[in-house]
Amino acid sequence: MDASSAPDTPVGRAAANRRTFAIISHPDAGKTTLTEKLLLLGGAIHMAGQVKARGERRRTRSDWMQIEQQRGISVTTSVMTFEYDGVTYNLLDTPGHEDFSEDTYRTLTAVDSAIMVIDAARGIESQTRKLFEVCRLRDVPIVTFVNKIDREGRDPFEILDEIQETLALDTAPMSWPVGMGGILSGVYDLAGRRFLPYAKQGEHPEPIQAEPSDLGQYVADEQAAQLAEEAELAQEACPPFDLQAYREGHLTPVFFGSALKEFGVEELLANLGKIAPSPRTQPAEPKPVEPASEKVSGFVFKVQANMDPNHRDRIAYVRLVSGHFKRGMKLKQARTGKTMAVHNPIMFFAQDRDLAEEAWPGDVIGVPNHGTLRVGDTLVESGDTKFTGIPNFAPEILRRVRLDDPMRAKHLNRALEDLAEEGVTQVFRPVIDSSYIVGVVGQLQLDVLEQRIQSEYNVKAHFEPAPFDTARWVSCDDADKLKRFLDRNRSATALDRDEAPVYMARNFWDLGRIQEDWPDITFSATRERT
Repeated sequence: MDASSAPDTPVGRAAANRRTFAIISHPDAGKTTLTEKLLLLGGAIHMAGQVKARGERRRTRSDWMQIEQQRGISVTTSVMTFEYDGVTYNLLDTPGHEDFSEDTYRTLTAVDSAIMVIDAARGIESQTRKLFEVCRLRDVPIVTFVNKIDREGRDPFEILDEIQETLALDTAPMSWPVGMGGILSGVYDLAGRRFLPYAKQGEHPEPIQAEPSDLGQYVADEQAAQLAEEAELAQEACPPFDLQAYREGHLTPVFFGSALKEFGVEELLANLGKIAPSPRTQPAEPKPVEPASEKVSGFVFKVQANMDPNHRDRIAYVRLVSGHFKRGMKLKQARTGKTMAVHNPIMFFAQDRDLAEEAWPGDVIGVPNHGTLRVGDTLVESGDTKFTGIPNFAPEILRRVRLDDPMRAKHLNRALEDLAEEGVTQVFRPVIDSSYIVGVVGQLQLDVLEQRIQSEYNVKAHFEPAPFDTARWVSCDDADKLKRFLDRNRSATALDRDEAPVYMARNFWDLGRIQEDWPDITFSATRERT
């Protein structure tokens, strides 16, 4: 159930008016540019920075970390709240680089829908496919935006076929390009039977109500004829848009446009408000939680350390699931059973902050804390609810940490603990070795980690190859067997931040051998956050 079917109560009405969504794409498909143009439409910003510009102008509002500004990529998740046409949108801008896919996965646990951005020239790319699979795991409905039609691109039918074949997802084209690249004349709204002329950036000509065959006075005759033929074929070959199929994740409505030229973006946002689900029921123990429930509940899907390096702050991003949250409210932390008063909750706009006096289901608030909240934590007004489905992932790269100045060991420990709180980097302590081992999914995470340790903690450290390739959490129903396994493999055993045992494998052959030798031990590539 989502909030659209909620009872007519203040909580139900507020939830029904929220759309909490993420934008997913392969790097360079135009995700950050689209984010910026959606914020412009919502009045959240008043001047677009140019992604290709130099220096300060290169900084789009959602990319605030130093390494993001230097490399022009997104490696953290930003939250931006804005309003458009009476609907409140919470946009979670996810990391665009595949090395940060774990952060993206956890972000997708906090949204109710997603926009998938596809480059019109390149179609479905590897990272797009990976992120889509994550959405499928959580039944997150997807709207597709085929971007950069102002450049030469592939045939629209090819793109639709690729989505259907590669992602096993039905496509329902909602608009259709009239020309592409240098001969782009506009897009045609298939449902509304309207022609949207392509114009210079900043100009917004009125849509023209007309059938495709009647557009000869607005576009070249051959384009009008081609549109009439393609529009008829597209509507015959593709299923009509079905709201239930979309919300169940079986069908994606497809829009065409250019984020950079602000073309087709307003139609995308308007339709998102109409069709995207409002806050949905969230999986939890002992039972799922519905958004219209009067008791406040939420979960931490991200922790960001040092958004303001001068104050060494730590902000937990909390997705509210139910109830009407008010500043100063006391909430119980399910993991520890302790109660905390939330006196200074934050409403986000990228790195800018406003004090949140209240929040509703679907909203994301920031809760300042000193390490008491971590990713996966549940906060509840009362009761014993615990939200589920936010895992750790086994790292694909393991490195030993070496400190340049041994006198800075305490500072290094603090840095690693703080940054591990964010959930992007994992820290392991070998049982028979005093040095830390960090685990990451991709090489870029190591570059970011090294830079942040130096810039935010004034500690110089570097990473050396570790004698291990991968790690698995180990468990067993028989405590004696688990102890025997750990005792016999002390040289390859480490503990994670929660003191959970981890087997460090030298390679995948070693992992296969140890699994055969110890069939009663479970070796897990994921671990539910506790």
